[in-house]
Amino acid sequence: MLIHPNGAVVLLSGGLDSSVLLHDVARNLARSPLHTLSLHYGQRHVRELDCARFQSKHAGVVEHEVIDLGVIAPVLAPGTALVQGGGKVPDLDELSDLDREQPPTYVPNRNMILLSIAAAYAEARGLTRVYYGAQAQDEYGYWDCTTDFLDRMNATLSLNRRTPVEILAPYMRRSKAELVHLGVELGVDFAHTWSCYRGGVHPCGTCPTCVERRNAFATSGMEDPVLRPVG
Repeated sequence: MLIHPNGAVVLLSGGLDSSVLLHDVARNLARSPLHTLSLHYGQRHVRELDCARFQSKHAGVVEHEVIDLGVIAPVLAPGTALVQGGGKVPDLDELSDLDREQPPTYVPNRNMILLSIAAAYAEARGLTRVYYGAQAQDEYGYWDCTTDFLDRMNATLSLNRRTPVEILAPYMRRSKAELVHLGVELGVDFAHTWSCYRGGVHPCGTCPTCVERRNAFATSGMEDPVLRPVG
């Protein structure tokens, strides 16, 4: 198997963070060949996957693969509000301080599942790096977006005797407002990114990720091309 030491895979949801990351990796890090991988794990809508296709095309990736993992949605549904059959998606202001440590929008072991598949995808193609867009959430947090999680995933992958794959998350200590600024510098078309957990024609404006995204654009002094005004 041919090894591509400069090649990489970006785990691309089609949201703001992963879309900025894709263009950052393509332009500033110049990884080549560059692949993108998106996974449908039974989430409530596919708006973000359409955005992932758009961003992949405009970043000039070699291949964008969409993998259907919808079969696991019933397994995950009792523990999350994000998949079909799961509980109600909460508004951010409905969450207590305790809930914000691991809110109902957390998907059990999602990042471990998706990154394991991404690492296998990379290894099979002789690629040595997987990037994912974990970022320092301002309002809530997930354990699988922490440096401890990343370090331990990489420690496990380093056991590979032939083609060890490294997972990188360069935005773990960066705010979403910083990513908005970076995305503007990179020319990211934010109109083709999707963050709302509920789907719909327009973002709801009140779920945790909508509020975080709105605050990020407001802090940056910029207008979000997809988020309608609330109220």
